[in-house]
Amino acid sequence: MEWSVDEDVVWGGNTRPAADPSPMVGEDGDRITFRGRLSLTGDGGAVLEVADAQILFDLADPPPPVTVKETWVEISVERNRVSLFPYLL
Repeated sequence: MEWSVDEDVVWGGNTRPAADPSPMVGEDGDRITFRGRLSLTGDGGAVLEVADAQILFDLADPPPPVTVKETWVEISVERNRVSLFPYLL
């Protein structure tokens, strides 16, 4: 299974620290929320590890602080910007 998310990480916008340190994918109306460990790649990107899946993101301004590296975050995106191959959510 491969996730594709066509939205950037916007710290304080669609991305924030997670209160619960456990992986999760959930639905809330027209939004999908991913909870996982965030790794910054150093080249303007990020990887969110959700259980055994890794989801690639680009970083938008403002980027997450460097102290966020390897911490639990939640990223909330519009449902129509998320694809699960070979299925579209």
